Amino acid sequence: MLNKINTYRKLGIVNLADVLFYRLKKKAGLYQKQMPVSFLPVKPLFRGDCVNRAFGDKCAIQQQADELLSGKFTFFSCQTVQLPVPPKWRCTPEGVEAGNATTHWSAILDFNPEVGDIKRVWELSRFDWLLVLARAFCHTQETRYLDALNHWLIDWCRENPVNGGPNWKCGQEASIRVMQTLLAAFILGEHSEPKSVMVDFVLAHCHRIAPTLAYAMAQDNNHGTSEAAALFIAGIWLQQLPITLVKAEDRLDAEHFAKVGRRWLENRVNKLIENDGSFSQYSVNYHRVMLDTYSMVEFWRKQLSEPAFSCTFYQKLKAATEWLCMMTQPATGDAPNLGANDGARLFVLSDTDYRDFRPSVQLASALFNKHRAYPPGAWDQSLSWLGIDVKDTHYLVRFSNCFDQGGYCFLSDLASDTELYLRYPRFRFRPNQADLLHLDLWHQGKNIIRDGGSFSYNTGEPWQSYFPGTASHSTVQFDNRDQMPKVSRFLFSDWSEPFKVSSITYERGTQVWSCGYRDAWGAEHYRKVTLGSGCLIVTDKIKGFNENAVLRWRLMPGNWSLDDNQLSLDGIRLTINSHSTLTRIELITGFESRHYGEKTPLPVLEVEVNTCSTIETIFVFE
Repeated sequence: MLNKINTYRKLGIVNLADVLFYRLKKKAGLYQKQMPVSFLPVKPLFRGDCVNRAFGDKCAIQQQADELLSGKFTFFSCQTVQLPVPPKWRCTPEGVEAGNATTHWSAILDFNPEVGDIKRVWELSRFDWLLVLARAFCHTQETRYLDALNHWLIDWCRENPVNGGPNWKCGQEASIRVMQTLLAAFILGEHSEPKSVMVDFVLAHCHRIAPTLAYAMAQDNNHGTSEAAALFIAGIWLQQLPITLVKAEDRLDAEHFAKVGRRWLENRVNKLIENDGSFSQYSVNYHRVMLDTYSMVEFWRKQLSEPAFSCTFYQKLKAATEWLCMMTQPATGDAPNLGANDGARLFVLSDTDYRDFRPSVQLASALFNKHRAYPPGAWDQSLSWLGIDVKDTHYLVRFSNCFDQGGYCFLSDLASDTELYLRYPRFRFRPNQADLLHLDLWHQGKNIIRDGGSFSYNTGEPWQSYFPGTASHSTVQFDNRDQMPKVSRFLFSDWSEPFKVSSITYERGTQVWSCGYRDAWGAEHYRKVTLGSGCLIVTDKIKGFNENAVLRWRLMPGNWSLDDNQLSLDGIRLTINSHSTLTRIELITGFESRHYGEKTPLPVLEVEVNTCSTIETIFVFE
């Protein structure tokens, strides 16, 4: 009980009160009275005036669009599913309905075992397909893409009356949807002279988002940034439209939305982004979601000639851009799978893979640094579609660095093209994974030692515990438990604190960094890393546990060979030395989730001891 009280205290009294108030209003049916179910006009949103501009690979975008028209939909950027055209918006891919159209969103269960993960229902209503069809129309001027785009939007509005059904349940989902729709309007050249039905669509979403904004802010994550962004963007967009399109009372609402959105956007930057660029969710992919959202905010602010934000706002977003650049491999665009990963990739305007973070870094750098992060490439397509011209050829430089406010250490050895990332417990916000002292190792662009990902936020055991738990990270697990007690689906308690956090030092051509932590049960883990040219030494000192401790190295897939205490694959050699007798050293099968909703096997080296020990792992790259 004391653990829970201390954890709730860290979450904040105001935040807890806002969450409680939201739940009480739902239970009492107050949202049903405040936001009754209503219907949008069933008319095409877009005219499809001639658009004489297109960027990227025409064949690639046309192929994506044709697959959509044939009923091939992609969930979470990886799972292709054959569905009816248009799809059943309120159903899972298997056809299980999450709620009927006239059921108020507040009456729909958060976790329905018959439905499973509701994100699989929400995914198509994020409107990623809308940007695909809009870009395909720009490339080809073929009306079948525009007709499908309008037909699907009409069908969506018919099947999802305002505030009715599961797709209105989450304010963030409504926010993503309205921002994607406005972006499509810009791509199609209709943002300055939209149809009246577009205005109705945007206003309906704003009136859904605004009443539950306090609940979104109480999460201290990208729910708040997304919803504030939607209100700001929609608000300033509505204000610049003529009075013939936006009635006087709606204009007053638009002014309110823009004002509230701006205030909360500033507030979230100040609170959730550290001075070193780290973000509150301790996740590489959620960091991308946040950064893409703020890039959209700045794009629309400039597009509609609105006043700039504060100096602190831009300083922190510049730091957040550089943080993501440090995490991103320049040659491939891939990044460590650190933290929760729900498969989100918003505002996609480039023909690049989901795990390519360069388009987001490039766009944010152009907007907040006023120069590119990388030389020209496919990751520039967002700049082209948005009409952003950056002539400065000064690129971002990656170098060894500690982001201590977020609990990250990044070491890079250019000579051997080797990089490593370490997570340590520096928690001002709630941690979402038990990944203390996890190490991610990259060599020549390959993720040699890696993290587990998330798989699904609503799944059965053992996966509900496995992916957020210590076993899915490359670190030490004590007594077969997580490093922190889990008190609910998304909440750990007893947030650990680090001790002896060193700065990066340079000794005889090597880089050295170290840190330790003590958990709530008194067990201690102290990890020291020494990175040199072609060699990495990891020293783990462990003590204070009761029965056993297991060191795991989660390896990239491949035919690894274990011979006594040495593991090898294609010129990579890993050797285990221990100051005490090893109880077990074994190569087993674990699982990772590189894309949300997908889990694949990978080899895991487990090294077990039952007494206090110092274990040395030596990586050699030949």
